[in-house]
Amino acid sequence: MEVLELKVNGHMHRVEVGGAETLLEVLREKLRITSPKVGCNTGDCGTCSVLVNGKLVRACLTAAMTVNGKEIVTVEGIAPPGELHPLQTAFHDAYAAQCGFCTSGMIMAGKALLDENPAPTRGEVKEAISGNLCRCTGYVKIVDAILTGAEKMSSEETR
Repeated sequence: MEVLELKVNGHMHRVEVGGAETLLEVLREKLRITSPKVGCNTGDCGTCSVLVNGKLVRACLTAAMTVNGKEIVTVEGIAPPGELHPLQTAFHDAYAAQCGFCTSGMIMAGKALLDENPAPTRGEVKEAISGNLCRCTGYVKIVDAILTGAEKMSSEETR
């Protein structure tokens, strides 16, 4: 066992991990953060997507010790406690979540895109979420929500 130190959603954590543990296992089983879902465990579905030092990664494919000393953000950490991020509000308003299984991964993919490109085209949004699978929505409302979130974020910055 090794000691892993990481900052998750603004809070420092020290946990013991085995060499084969993934970031997803650490988040869900040791830190009890359940928004990153266990979907395929092969990196194909995107339900486990989180930000590591601002970059979108699949937590199921990320060896826990490779994030030692890094900052992790899950959907719980994209807005202050008790508040919603503009993307979360947009997903709600656009009915972009049906069963909800893919939602946190979609929101994290959207956030990663908007952090790099605050005014994406519809095509750029589609490309950004292409690694995330959804069986319910048909993606149209998800794309709409990300574009609406971009508009909301832009209007908040101009205030």
